[in-house]
Amino acid sequence: MKGKCWKFGDDVNTDEIIPARYLNVTDAAELGAHCMEGVAPEFAATARAGDIIVADKNFGCGSSREHAPIAIKAAGIQCVVAKSFARIFFRNAINIGLPIVECPEAAGDAATGDLLEVALAQGAITNRTKGKRYSFPPFSSALQAIINAGGLLPYTRRRRGA
Repeated sequence: MKGKCWKFGDDVNTDEIIPARYLNVTDAAELGAHCMEGVAPEFAATARAGDIIVADKNFGCGSSREHAPIAIKAAGIQCVVAKSFARIFFRNAINIGLPIVECPEAAGDAATGDLLEVALAQGAITNRTKGKRYSFPPFSSALQAIINAGGLLPYTRRRRGA
């Protein structure tokens, strides 16, 4: 995966990712149109498919709503890199097929506009703008299979032959 970085700070919560007023929305595209509205109102209009969100500590804290990773994925973001994630956000992201990577060094060095490359299976992030490479524990084959399938439900359907 290769894309432009959008950098955010510590404790970006699910209300900032997708404000509560959109929780009755079930259309993923509409959720994507309001992604990050609570912290960066211009984000959804300016982010491009393939971009990468990078954040500092505790990204996705707050409520356990699945709307947050759905909005991020629907906005075209292909990956989220952070120093750390709220545990429920981590699981929700994997369940919907949104790759997320904990890599404190890469997250700390990245800035909005940097060109990043993320290799999940190899456990590597390259900041092409800064000429730096970072390592993280590679995704397990099981986790990679869930991401490749587009989330836990499509993965389970494929395994069951449905």
